[in-house]
Amino acid sequence: MHNKELMKLTADLIYPVTSEPVKNHVIVLDEHGVILSIDPISAHDPATIQKHEGVLVPGFINTHCHLELSHMKGMVDTGTGLIPFIKGVVTMRDVPQEKIDAAIKAGDQEMFDAGIVAVGDISNKVDTAKVKMESTIKYYTFVEMFDFMQDENAQKTFDQYKAVFDEQADGKGNRKSCVPHAPYTVSNKLYQLINQENKKDLTISIHNQETPEENLLFQEKKGGFVDFYNGFGIPLENFKSTGNASIYSAMQEMDANQRTLFVHNSTTTKADIEAAVRWNKNTYWATCPNANLYIENRLPNYQAFLETNAMMTIGTDSLTSNWQLSVLEEMKTIAKYKSFVPFDTLLKWATINGAKALGFEDELGSFRVGKKPGVNLLNLDPKNLKLNSETQIKRIV
Repeated sequence: MHNKELMKLTADLIYPVTSEPVKNHVIVLDEHGVILSIDPISAHDPATIQKHEGVLVPGFINTHCHLELSHMKGMVDTGTGLIPFIKGVVTMRDVPQEKIDAAIKAGDQEMFDAGIVAVGDISNKVDTAKVKMESTIKYYTFVEMFDFMQDENAQKTFDQYKAVFDEQADGKGNRKSCVPHAPYTVSNKLYQLINQENKKDLTISIHNQETPEENLLFQEKKGGFVDFYNGFGIPLENFKSTGNASIYSAMQEMDANQRTLFVHNSTTTKADIEAAVRWNKNTYWATCPNANLYIENRLPNYQAFLETNAMMTIGTDSLTSNWQLSVLEEMKTIAKYKSFVPFDTLLKWATINGAKALGFEDELGSFRVGKKPGVNLLNLDPKNLKLNSETQIKRIV
């Protein structure tokens, strides 16, 4: 909006998310997109109202992305499993900087067009900093660290990524924190350095239980990750199996006073979820279904998350492991393969839960007076709120 006139929007159904959906209402926004009121449509001159067919929902929150890997779209094979996938990513990252920069800019625009208003983005380099500062999307940058569980390399690794952290965007409402990559790549010493660096009231992201091989490493010191480390000539003499799934080792080392975002959770059980919430009530779970299918041909046990009332969020992962950067496409995938998850629930995962996970809930995630959440239009029948292959999104604000 470039004029200073109020924008008044209505549709067949309006979903505030944190309150019941309403019909015959209008959302009134100022020239900056801030919600001034949600009124009965009868309170306004019909000539001043933009009328749409479908359902109005808040802007989407993508809680897990690797924007800096956008140039690798289609370069890594599907269905290989996580360990071959990681090897592919490691060996293909070095391409001309101008190609990387162009892909990052295009990825940011793709997410904007897909109705995404905030992104939790993993960064190992500073490549994305400029685009994030110029974007209208809010970014929470997770500067991800890993030393392949080698305590002696922890300080050097931390210093290397701290330099990336210092240059990453945190102005214009953007945020950032230092985070561990995954339980199978971070030493106890590096966990400590990360915990010491981070201030209060942050979100800490960590890849979690993305493959059965991860749990097998921690439970029995067997499986593909042992071969993975041997293949890179990295000794695991000091690593001792715990008999427990990998998430328990992560919880032992991470700061329970921070919001924690576990990502992927493909093999996470109901017992794991309950243990994590006992450890930290501010625990969130990012699901990236298309990436899980792309890499491992599996999806998480969503029933376990529903039964525990877990705070689920939705991520896209990167274009290395996905066909697009669209929260709606992730929702559609869940609806296709796990149709027991209701639309209302998927919408909460895609909006308010993600906003809370990233600490953006004061502005984003729901239609509420004073917020600036963005407005998306879904071409859904309000009498049959079923996502399918024909469901499309149009960004209104």
